[in-house]
Amino acid sequence: MTAVQRLRGIVAGSAGNLVEYYDWYVYSAFSLYFAHVFFPEGDPTTELLHTAAIFAVGFLMRPIGGWLMGIMADRHGRRAALSLSILTMSLGSMLIVLCPGYDRIGVAAPVVLVVARLIQGLSLGGEYGASATYLSEVAPPGRRGFYSSFQYVTLVMGQLLALLVLLAMQFALLTPQQIAAWGWRVPFGIGALLSLSVLWLRRDMHESTQFTRTRATRQRGGLRALIRHPKAILTVCGLTLGGTVAFYTYTIYMQKYLVNTLGFPRERATLIAASALFVFALAQPAFGALSDRIGRRPLLIGFGLLGTFGTVPLMRALSAAHGAAGAFALLTLALLAVSGYTAINAVVKAEQFPTRIRALGVAFPYAMTVSLFGGTAEYIALWSKQAGHEDWFYWYVSACALCSLLTVLFLLPRRGMIDGDGTNPARSSVQTPVQT
Repeated sequence: MTAVQRLRGIVAGSAGNLVEYYDWYVYSAFSLYFAHVFFPEGDPTTELLHTAAIFAVGFLMRPIGGWLMGIMADRHGRRAALSLSILTMSLGSMLIVLCPGYDRIGVAAPVVLVVARLIQGLSLGGEYGASATYLSEVAPPGRRGFYSSFQYVTLVMGQLLALLVLLAMQFALLTPQQIAAWGWRVPFGIGALLSLSVLWLRRDMHESTQFTRTRATRQRGGLRALIRHPKAILTVCGLTLGGTVAFYTYTIYMQKYLVNTLGFPRERATLIAASALFVFALAQPAFGALSDRIGRRPLLIGFGLLGTFGTVPLMRALSAAHGAAGAFALLTLALLAVSGYTAINAVVKAEQFPTRIRALGVAFPYAMTVSLFGGTAEYIALWSKQAGHEDWFYWYVSACALCSLLTVLFLLPRRGMIDGDGTNPARSSVQTPVQT
């Protein structure tokens, strides 16, 4: 693969993350406005619990998406799986755009919303594994951490774009009443159109050398081949557990936390969350490049230690913050700690599996863990608040981070399976070429 082809591949592979996660996060960003549309009227926390429950339900399809599209990516190519993934996401977004409210079609409204989120979950489950695998394979040896970090750059930028659309509506384009009445549908329509543009961009993607070589040998993958790597599967699950709970706590849930717990106006909470996410996105390549120099393990250990011992003090400090500057500083600090996981998690997971099952190996255990822990993080946080023990959630996040720390210390191998990596094995967790 030439340098130009590699660059185009990285752009096409990561652009889908931006659009898909924009579509995924628009739901959370605008749920403060459309919760009343799909459910009978109730108190704000109850309505948010309903939308958070559907957010969690959408995660149930992610393992199925990871399984189906992971097998497709390993057998028919990363490009085919990535193209199908982005098309499916567009379909889910259009269903939400066109769905009438509860006042018009009754219980059918939340049913359609659930179906749309299941379709989007199927798409997202396939996108992560295929794109993580593709970016890791097309990146030049010795710079895989840096190039793979752009998966979370675009992922976070997708979430940031959702918040920026919300900010534009809140401060410039529409009144709060207009957003609640119909304006919340607009960002879902934007997402559907963006998905089609990425589908066009991916038409000229070149397959990675590793996949092309493995396909030529006619080696077969699938779940039967995957279960022969139990340690790698447990490693992906353990790393994902703490990382996904921390990520969804400080991104998805935090906007609601600022409004529902700290009492910030919606507009100010959105601005604080968007500003912190922007810093977070900029930090990803720096952490990825650092991992290429000192190895993946030190960054993951740093995340595990900070998550285990720093979550409760930080969240308690945040709960006492009354000014926007203080809330922004604490949220940014939390996200920088999470960067030790997010910037390199894609390449670390891809490095655990041989090429013939790499997309499935990354996608399926990751999606299983995210569906159980990431998708429920917001619901558990809101339930803890409603129960009058918000501190319970802080300890829950700490316990999940501890699981990731133990995974790094006892399960993560020092050598991995990305082919043709000639970098110094003493300086990376995954350097020695392994026959696939």
